[in-house]
Amino acid sequence: MLKLQPFISEKIWGYERWLVSDHPHGCASVELDTAGKIPAGASFATVTGGKYPLLIKVIQANETLSVQVHPDDDYAGKHENSRGKSEGWLVLQAAADAALVAGFNGKPDATALRAAINENRLDGYLRSVAVRNGDWLYIPAGLVHAIGGGMRLLEIQESSDVTYRLYDWGRGREVHIDRGLAVVKDLSAAAVAVDKFECPYFTWEIINGETFAGAGDEVLFVLTGEGFLRGETGAEIPARAEDTFYCPAAEKISRRGDLAVLRIRAR
Repeated sequence: MLKLQPFISEKIWGYERWLVSDHPHGCASVELDTAGKIPAGASFATVTGGKYPLLIKVIQANETLSVQVHPDDDYAGKHENSRGKSEGWLVLQAAADAALVAGFNGKPDATALRAAINENRLDGYLRSVAVRNGDWLYIPAGLVHAIGGGMRLLEIQESSDVTYRLYDWGRGREVHIDRGLAVVKDLSAAAVAVDKFECPYFTWEIINGETFAGAGDEVLFVLTGEGFLRGETGAEIPARAEDTFYCPAAEKISRRGDLAVLRIRAR
């Protein structure tokens, strides 16, 4: 079991902590290996060979992000030499009036959307979704979306850094209208509030019980609390909220303390 150290990406609207990533744009590192095989500070890519299919982040949005859309695997493979980017958001903290953009109101066509973007009036087409702590939304590739200010999210996504900024609320940053409209799909976000979820790219579940069997190649993310995780080597690792662990092999793991733990697996 490896405890990981995130890569930090500062943004004008807040920051991202890339908790589990072997992506060349930002790679996590190993803080501790309970088996003692991998030295502290080693790149996570040395563990995975640069082939881990997920990128897992904590996003701190102090201000509203731009309206974005991501390509699917087919388009990204042809045009970006990359995976596509479907993702899911788990709301960790949200202000009382926090909201996300997820999809459109109605079914505007590309001509109407292009005109609205160029004239800085896309707002009326965007579907706003109020959120609170613990809400989960699935954002498939092709769904227009934006994270509102005043919230902190756990994002689980395909290992891709391809983003098309479709609209920036008139703030003047570069937008990618042609590529963005080329990948937009008429989709709705799947909003759920459950303790287990699966999609074509990953699954997650909240773990019950003090001892659980790992299936290998999975991530443990501490949602809340403070305590310890213990692997089969007997080494006990301090753990608290937002600490992240990678289990490369099947392993029996136990926990001590008031830890709430999320298990994430690639599919």
